[in-house]
Amino acid sequence: MELWYTEKQTETYGITAKIKETYVHEKTDFQELAMIETEEFGTMLVLDGMVMTTDKDEFVYHEMVAHPALYTHPNPRHVLVVGGGDGGVIREVLKHPEVEKAVLVEIDGKVIEYSKKYLPNIAGGLDDPRVEVIVNDGFMHIHDHKNTYDVIMVDSTEPVGPAVNLFTKGFYQGIYESLKEDGIFVAQTDNPWFKADLIESVYRDVKEVFPIVRVYCANVPTYPSGLWTFTMGSKKHDPLEVDESAIPDIDTKYYSPRLHKGAFALPKLVENLLK
Repeated sequence: MELWYTEKQTETYGITAKIKETYVHEKTDFQELAMIETEEFGTMLVLDGMVMTTDKDEFVYHEMVAHPALYTHPNPRHVLVVGGGDGGVIREVLKHPEVEKAVLVEIDGKVIEYSKKYLPNIAGGLDDPRVEVIVNDGFMHIHDHKNTYDVIMVDSTEPVGPAVNLFTKGFYQGIYESLKEDGIFVAQTDNPWFKADLIESVYRDVKEVFPIVRVYCANVPTYPSGLWTFTMGSKKHDPLEVDESAIPDIDTKYYSPRLHKGAFALPKLVENLLK
């Protein structure tokens, strides 16, 4: 008998993958969590029926959350990752030797536990001495840490369940206050095909808080539509003014010095959402 996993990405559209094995399927204190082995994408982490990451394509998302902001900031010594319990963004942050401390705040400890067990290539950096892992509410952590971080990265699910508060203007204001005077923040902001209104509202809210706001894109095959957006808010530093020749060619599979500015060249359907 064949077993297939299907993510219903809208009421009329979804993606499906053939399952080799189910490692975990349980209801945590916060969400439904599954860790499954698929034929096409390897091990897949699923939260509340949504694909969070897979062995095969995870590097795109994690690299594009981390590197554009870290190469825009001239000296990112203290970095916060909200969510991201799989550890992928932390792994990319640690590729920057100037980072002295990276704090991960994940509300669901089970995500961390199972990612370490079943996604070791992604979660391996969580035991690095530069990393502090906190199982807590990222919203409250930011509220309690003013003027603390150089860069804040929000690696959240879609705005459902425990992630609802991470897509509000109040949260972006809290991030602004938690950043140092030249701080930068970045968040994943979904796709323009099915969540255009979300991109519009996040851009509008962030623009009311940060003087510099940029949106960029990447291709993540297992995410709805494959075209994914990220929104960056900055107090002083513009990613479009970065000297690409000064960006080292680090160990990445998607991000590159040439792509740094190229990712901000938006398709018109995304450009039009920001008007």
